[in-house]
Amino acid sequence: MPPRPGEERTTQLPPVNRPTQREPDLLTHREPDDEFLLAGGVVDDDYDDEYYDDEPELTEEEERRLRKKKIWKRVRIGAFVALGLMILGPVIAVAVAYPLVEWPKPDQIAAGQNKTITLQYSDGQEMTKITSPGENRTMLTYEEIPETVKHAVLAAEDADFYDNPGFDAKAILRAVWFQVTNSGTGGGSGLTQQYIKKATGNEEATYTRKFTEVVKAFKMSNESDHNAILTAYLNTVYFGRGANGFKAAAQVYYKKEMKDLTPSEAALIAAMIQTPSWSEDKEHSQKQWKYVMGQMLQKGWIKQDYYDAQQWPQPKSFAETQPKSLEGPRGLIVDQVQEALEAEQTGVSFEQAQKTGVTIQTTIDPKMQDAAEQAVDEIMIKGAQPKELRTSLTAIDPTSGAVRAYWGGREGRGSFDYAKGTLQEPGSSFKPFDLVAALQDGKGLGTTYDGTSPRRFPGVPNPIKNSSNDNSCGKECPVREAMIKSLNTVFYDMVVNDVGVPKTVKAAHQAGIPNEVNIGQGPKKLLVGENGGTPNGGISLGGDQAVVRPFDMASAYATFAARGVYRAPFFILKITGPDGSVLYQHVDKPISAFDPDQKKSEDIADNVTDVLKEIPKNSRSTICAGGRECAGKTGTHELSESVGQGAGLNSKAWMVGYTPSISVSVWVGRDEGNLPIRDKTGANIFGSGVPGQIWQAFMNKALAGTQMEKFPKAKPLGQYNPPKKSSAPPSSAPPASEPNRPTDNRPTQTRTSDPNEPCTGLICPNPTTTGNTKPTTTKPGPGDIRDPGGG
Repeated sequence: MPPRPGEERTTQLPPVNRPTQREPDLLTHREPDDEFLLAGGVVDDDYDDEYYDDEPELTEEEERRLRKKKIWKRVRIGAFVALGLMILGPVIAVAVAYPLVEWPKPDQIAAGQNKTITLQYSDGQEMTKITSPGENRTMLTYEEIPETVKHAVLAAEDADFYDNPGFDAKAILRAVWFQVTNSGTGGGSGLTQQYIKKATGNEEATYTRKFTEVVKAFKMSNESDHNAILTAYLNTVYFGRGANGFKAAAQVYYKKEMKDLTPSEAALIAAMIQTPSWSEDKEHSQKQWKYVMGQMLQKGWIKQDYYDAQQWPQPKSFAETQPKSLEGPRGLIVDQVQEALEAEQTGVSFEQAQKTGVTIQTTIDPKMQDAAEQAVDEIMIKGAQPKELRTSLTAIDPTSGAVRAYWGGREGRGSFDYAKGTLQEPGSSFKPFDLVAALQDGKGLGTTYDGTSPRRFPGVPNPIKNSSNDNSCGKECPVREAMIKSLNTVFYDMVVNDVGVPKTVKAAHQAGIPNEVNIGQGPKKLLVGENGGTPNGGISLGGDQAVVRPFDMASAYATFAARGVYRAPFFILKITGPDGSVLYQHVDKPISAFDPDQKKSEDIADNVTDVLKEIPKNSRSTICAGGRECAGKTGTHELSESVGQGAGLNSKAWMVGYTPSISVSVWVGRDEGNLPIRDKTGANIFGSGVPGQIWQAFMNKALAGTQMEKFPKAKPLGQYNPPKKSSAPPSSAPPASEPNRPTDNRPTQTRTSDPNEPCTGLICPNPTTTGNTKPTTTKPGPGDIRDPGGG
């Protein structure tokens, strides 16, 4: 059509194939290109691709594969980076740390190991000083160390020492794997690393410490040789018993020079390096010794015939090999402090105490310790008692558990300890634990039992008898009267037929008799029957397997004095460093002993005290001066007819008692467990005799000038008052005017002579058990029965 007038003429072009026009792209809707994908960019699954209808869509499977491919690519890159860091990181770290660290020189370490430890009394006065067995020692050369010693230590700690560069890489990796996976135990330290750890005293379980230790060990290996490192190790490592260096260790274990040690003895000493605080644990020592001997055999350092012929080489006793820092009875106090450090009861080991030069404030009260020594000397020495008699005295503060006085022997350090080193039958002094069990079972001081004598019990071939065959209490005998008169038939009946032996054993443990003690050369379980079973009824009378340490009886009676609160006995009050910093402070940890409810436990203890406070009043030898209230119980262990001469006499005698502020145990016996004890007149010794006299003398001296304390009034439990008796009791013997003191015409009790007869309380022959674990004592014969008599 021709244009109109005034219009511009245009020419229309024919259509062509060209892309459809669209709006400009938005930044948020931009399609990522391939390069972006390959670079690891994230594809937005919610992206609206309506503008790409001309491009094919990815299927769900294709999208999944694409995402998986990108993920694995990132994993590979991360792994390469981590591997590189693992390889280069330690190298760089070691390179940086190497010039900054210094390994400890052995002469410097040795100079700082043997510092003096100062002991104080509870009031801060100095008691004595403990010096190291290796004080002023000279450093040994490699040539001066016997091959036997070198081989033993290498077998114990690093048999491949000469083949590694200061550390065992495989052992370290194995230790790391154990720690990460919690799949086992074991350290990765070679001998060089151990030297660094022991010398620096840094044993924290941290990766930083371990890394620094490895670097120092590596540097030490580069700057020294294997012989010099082994020599440094043997001159400075701690072996337990206060011994730094193998030379000192040879003395404290066997009192020998190193050159005189057998391979077996050297193996035992070397076996103590890993856990020196367990040096007195016989079972542990035997196990470790056997391992070291096996390693020595495997390496060819000992021959098979020698290995086969060896038995565990028992070391000398701990106390016997220690320096004599304090003579006399107080020397055993030093031993107790050192043993507490060795056992790491305070968190400060003896090794640390030596290196630091600490001051230890003990619990020993100087006035009470003087009183203990004076009391023993007054009765035993000035009183001219037979020299073969042995005794011990322990005084414990019930309000804290602190040991205030300790007399375990006259000869001091290195001598036998009769307070903690011996197990003895407590006789009738065990009966208060019977009473605890009865009170827990709902009985009371007025509950009655048949107190006639003799009495027969089912399954017991021989009759149970009271001392002097006392029948004064009759068939309806209240527990209170039976305790005061120490009537065996009542307590045997109570435990065997009513309360039960297991409950009685439990009550004794609750009071403070330990389940197990280390005595002699290993652990010993207490208050158990043969083969670990429950003991028979004889335990009710302090016989059968009722063997205890005199020390623990003071602790158990302290629980009565503390009104049912048990506190573990202890010797160390505080440890301070040279700068006055407190390294350890004892913290009171009271335990409700006889019931979780403290009030119930208190009532039980008060009821026990309610009857025990009547006993000292009945004996001139145990009454406290000035009318002071005190409570306690005597005990004896009587020999049977099977011993021949001495039958019917006592072989052990006890007095255990307390006031509200102090609990004291006194024991008298002999080294030989089956021989009678007689006083200077030749008379039989009872609990109210020599031990009662020592106890009384101590109490009067120790408590002189102190407040006259009284026991709280007991809340009656169970049947507190006895019912009216139905008839007058028969009596075959007149009641003694002083029940705990024997008369001259005291009749001898009949005893079985058959050593194979089962234990029956009063009649309990047992040739395999000794009442005294002192290594040098003679084992008792068949007549060593568990017969407490009447106390």
